Amino acid sequence: MGIEYVMHAGVCVRDLERSIRFYRDGLGFSEAGRLEIDGEPTATMLEMPELELRAIYLERDGYRIELLHYPTPGTVGPAEPRPMNQPGLTHLAIRVADLDETIREIERFGGHVLDKTRVYNPIFDAHLVYVTDPDGTRLELVQTPKDPTR
Repeated sequence: MGIEYVMHAGVCVRDLERSIRFYRDGLGFSEAGRLEIDGEPTATMLEMPELELRAIYLERDGYRIELLHYPTPGTVGPAEPRPMNQPGLTHLAIRVADLDETIREIERFGGHVLDKTRVYNPIFDAHLVYVTDPDGTRLELVQTPKDPTR
């Protein structure tokens, strides 16, 4: 197979500066680069005949996300959490030291807590909850002394 490495995951946002503050200041990501593209060939690739794209690359712990903002043609669709059983990217998972403190920071930077999702999983001794970024992208917060993914 010719794959060299995974580059990033893209997250479409309505307000670029608000989302930069959320991910950078609220979640501790660092800016790794910026990109501004207008027109072709990206318009064809993204299937948007008229295109202005502003992208900000943010990194944390070896993981890179790309915040995508479209001044033209703008964003479409609701800014609410997608159903977890809808195909496609469902969430980003983040391990936290203090769930309550992280929730306060999430809310301070424009995110929202999905209170009904807060649970304790005794198998992993884990406290978990879903929150969203300002545009409704789900983030799973996990506080546990163990790492159930390893």
